[in-house]
Parts: sequence; C-alpha cells; structure tokens
Amino acid sequence: MLSAYHDQLINIRRQLHQNPEEGWSEFTTTAFLVTTLRGYGYDVLLGRKVIDPEACLGREESVVKAGLERARRNGVSEELLAEMEELTGCVAVLDTGRPGPTLAIRFDIDCVPVTECTDETHVPAKEGFISKNPGFMHACGHDAHMSMGLAVAHWVMDNKDKLSGKIKILFQPAEEGVRGAAGMAASGVLDDCDYFLGSHVAMSAKSGEIATNLYGYLCTTKLDVTFHGKPAHAGACPQDGRNALTAAANATVQMMGISRHSGGMTRINVGQLIAGEGRNVIPSKAVMKLEVRGETGEINQYMVDQVTNICKGVALGFGVTYEMRKMGEAVDLTADQELVDILNAAGRATPGITVVDKALNFGGSEDATILARRVQAHGGKAAFFLWGSDRPSGHHTATFDIKESDLDPALEVWTHIIPSILK
Repeated sequence: MLSAYHDQLINIRRQLHQNPEEGWSEFTTTAFLVTTLRGYGYDVLLGRKVIDPEACLGREESVVKAGLERARRNGVSEELLAEMEELTGCVAVLDTGRPGPTLAIRFDIDCVPVTECTDETHVPAKEGFISKNPGFMHACGHDAHMSMGLAVAHWVMDNKDKLSGKIKILFQPAEEGVRGAAGMAASGVLDDCDYFLGSHVAMSAKSGEIATNLYGYLCTTKLDVTFHGKPAHAGACPQDGRNALTAAANATVQMMGISRHSGGMTRINVGQLIAGEGRNVIPSKAVMKLEVRGETGEINQYMVDQVTNICKGVALGFGVTYEMRKMGEAVDLTADQELVDILNAAGRATPGITVVDKALNFGGSEDATILARRVQAHGGKAAFFLWGSDRPSGHHTATFDIKESDLDPALEVWTHIIPSILK
C-alpha cells in the first residue's frame, strides 16, 4: 500500500529542507541519497560515471571546496567522497533481468541563494525544519523532488518483480542557473535510454493537478563577461588607465537595445555588474553576469551572437580586453505524444488528481531539456510534467513552501507511469 511511503515522503523532505546546498556543492546531500539508495539495493553510479567534468557549467572551485568541507564536518566518509571525485549527483540503476525498455527519470537536488523566512506563519519555521544553512534555502521545491525520487526508488524496488527492463533514477546537481544537466548528459549515462521523464512541483499546477501539455520552454545561455582594463590614478594620470567599468556599463546599455527577433520571443538581463577598486582608481576589472533567452535555439543563439559582437566592439573602443564564460544553458523541448498519453492515463487513474491537458506555457528555462533532448537524439522519447501544489508565495522567495499532502497523490501518479513503460 502506498500509505507505507507517507512518512518517508514527509520526513525526508523535511530533513533535506533543513540542509540546502547550492549547485556543485551538494556533497552532504549526495551522500544521503547514495546511502539511502544503496540501502534499497540499487547499483549507484557516482563521479565521472555520471558527470563529465569537462562539460560542467558554472562550477566554481571555491563552492566545491566549501561543500567538501561541510560534508566532512557532517560526517561523510572519505571513502564515499573519493567515489564522488569532487562531483555531486548520482544515478541509481536497477536492471530487472527481464527484457524491456530502459527508462530514465530525473530529480534535481540543489537549492537557491535565498534567506528563509523565520516568521511563525511560515510552516517550516513553525514546525521546526527551517534551513540550517544561512543564505540558502530549498525555495524551489527540490527538497520535495528528492523525497519523491527516493520514494519512487523505494516503490520500484519493492515492486521490481512486476516490472521489466531497466530503470535509471537520476539525481542531478546544479539545476539552478541551468548548470548541471550538460555535464550529466555528456557523461553518456543516458545514451542507452528509451524513455526520459522529468517533473517539477507547483509552478502553474495547483494542488490536485498534473499538467502534461507544456510548451514554451525557453532556450537560454548564462554568461559571465569579464572586462580587463588598466588601473591608474584618477587625478594624477587618468590617461594611463583603461576603464573596465565604463566599458562594461556601455556594453550593458547596448545589450538592452539589441533588436528583437521577428521569429519569436527574446529576453536579456544583466543581473550583476561588479567593478572597481576605489573612488580615485581607474577600474581595471569589471564582471558582468547576464543571461539571454530565446523561443528557439536559433533565436537564443542570435542573442548570444549580438552580446558577443557588443563585447568585441566595446573592448576595441575602450582599449580593454574581455573574456566570456558560459555558465549555464538550457534548450527547448517538444514532448513525445506517446509519453504525454501515458502521463494523462496515469493522472486519470489516480483518485483526486485532475489532468490539465490543455496547452500551458512553461514560460521559463529548465535544464532537464538537455537530458531529454539527449535521449531523443539517440532515438528515445521524452516528456516533462508538473505536479501541483498550492503555495503561499512564488518560487525562489523566502516564504516558498508546498503542501505536503500533495506528495502522496504525486507518488501514486508515478506508480502508474512506471509500470506503463516497464511492462
């Protein structure tokens, strides 16, 4: 009976909620996942078996080291850390031994840099499972995703004799900033998969709903641009300096004026501009953190090209140099109808669930699309769906929370999906 997994869903979600870790630092989280999955009997892959370090995006060494130090303080063994090879995330594999397809399902594991609300009206504060890591919070539901993934894994193992084929359960790091999927895809761990499914809690789905007909996944590229100038005394010899700050500021203004594309929607935002050493010093360095988005890959690349051209021109005009680093990316996705039909049937078979099969605009970016497209590129099929939960505020806010009562029906949906594929 699915009631046997109820306490697990709640307790693990709350435990993980208290211990949020930012992308590429989730070593304590990964250790918990690996230990739990191996306890269920899974073969669990780690390190370079599931992440290609050459394809990782936005992976900062200082963040990795901080996560490793935290893991050691939290009692994670050196043996397990060695298995991780300084790479977070894992993949649990179960081969039933019976002929059948290979299904991959993905759950993300990182948090966001948000300071959690401590007011008693906020349920995690009231119930005592608020974040213990200041400045970081599971404000996007990834704690619920991991809890769901572990409950699904537990159910699959309990019911393995009724299934055929193979299942791979992916726990992906660094989804925030769309940084982690590229490295996981490049590892090749998905290349034998016939089906891929991902999901997200809440968003445009309310409690008691699953949304299966999604469109509008925005392609995106996250970029860090660093301008390098030359310092000089601003009063005594300003002519000797090359002002990186003014170069970056000029580039910012020009980027906001990039012509939009007639083929579809575009977005651009410069979210951070960090520069300068002091008020009387010509700034020698300026760092811009920006993103572009596009309705299609072609349109997104158009935006990247325009940004690149602006940086080149500004660097020449201001006598500075620049370097550009890709920090994250996601692509668009068209779901395969076979899987959408399976999702709809699973939702309709679950008491208390309403299937929202009208077209819904996803309206954002999600790097599960990279994993999905990898499977599709190898001849497989892929889809992504939302499972609903009413919430007091939007994602990535200090008061974000989910209704824990929505975990049980969402698990039941998964228990209808998986046998429909691994039959």
